[in-house]
Amino acid sequence: MYPFLKRLLDICAVIPAVLLFFLPMIVISVAIRCSSKGRAIFAQTRAGKDGVPFTMLKFRTMRRDAAPFGASPKTGDDPRLTGIGKILRERSLDELPQLFNVLYGSMTLVGPRPLYISQMEEWDDTQKRRLLVKPGLTGLAQISGRGHLTREAKQALDAEYVDNATFMMDIKILFATIGQVLGKQSVYEKKYSETEYTRSKDNMESG
Repeated sequence: MYPFLKRLLDICAVIPAVLLFFLPMIVISVAIRCSSKGRAIFAQTRAGKDGVPFTMLKFRTMRRDAAPFGASPKTGDDPRLTGIGKILRERSLDELPQLFNVLYGSMTLVGPRPLYISQMEEWDDTQKRRLLVKPGLTGLAQISGRGHLTREAKQALDAEYVDNATFMMDIKILFATIGQVLGKQSVYEKKYSETEYTRSKDNMESG
């Protein structure tokens, strides 16, 4: 029943979202093309369910000459970011094209974020459990610290989601994501301490 409800939620939420954001996405595309050289859409191969590669879509936020598999910007002052790219990242608008990934079925609204194919070789058996489900537009890691978490902490939260996912958990994560996006919280990375991660995880569990 859960897989059916999850797909139903994806379709019922994404279709209105695509209609709502269709014109803004056109405006964003034109603004990107006019402000810097290169395509408006950034397409990259990522690891999907069962490790099957798929093409993930995003609005391009960095200069055309930026390394496609480089580290994500850690601050808004990263020289690779374009002017409009910084705005899009801070408001999570760069992720809007992934609504079409969800509609197509290669992604889902809630699940572990899709990572590079090359990163799968570094994962242990626990971390590879994230491949048992479709990658998501948002997930447990995104509402538990997002850019403030280390890669290891994110992978641990992704594995936790796979083991405990329910329809109500998905709903809770979606509503928490709205708050994160509106508050522009934890967009960029910061120096991390185990105390901070433990505190953020405890807050999520008590919420």
